[in-house]
Amino acid sequence: MANLTTKTVLAATLLTGIGIGGIAPAPLAAQNVPVPTLVIYGTQKCPTDADGNEIVVCVRRKPGEQFRIPKELRELKVTPENESWAAKAAANDRVGASGIGSCSTVGAGGASGCFAQAGQRYKREKQEAKADQRAIEASLP
Repeated sequence: MANLTTKTVLAATLLTGIGIGGIAPAPLAAQNVPVPTLVIYGTQKCPTDADGNEIVVCVRRKPGEQFRIPKELRELKVTPENESWAAKAAANDRVGASGIGSCSTVGAGGASGCFAQAGQRYKREKQEAKADQRAIEASLP
């Protein structure tokens, strides 16, 4: 008996059209789905349908940015993971250095290089702090 009732309700639902697209789909914003955006470059036109009824959200960027890694994915801070091979090779050249300007305890004037390295490190840290401050100020409304 319960099986017959289920079949009757299902048939009634299909006949009234509720089960076959009778309910209109909710817009993307109501579904908590982000609205897709399209990135265009230079003088490219933002695409629409033939009648111009479709709304497409486009973000325009400079033509020179077209073949570059997007700004959102670029990591501008140099870390050991993304350091260039040339910088890594140059760092290996300084391993085991001794003498003047080497920051070592071996040889005459070895400690003079420690002051130079500390000065370079301080300059790099100040530049990074200044860049971070500019990024924070740029992100504020």
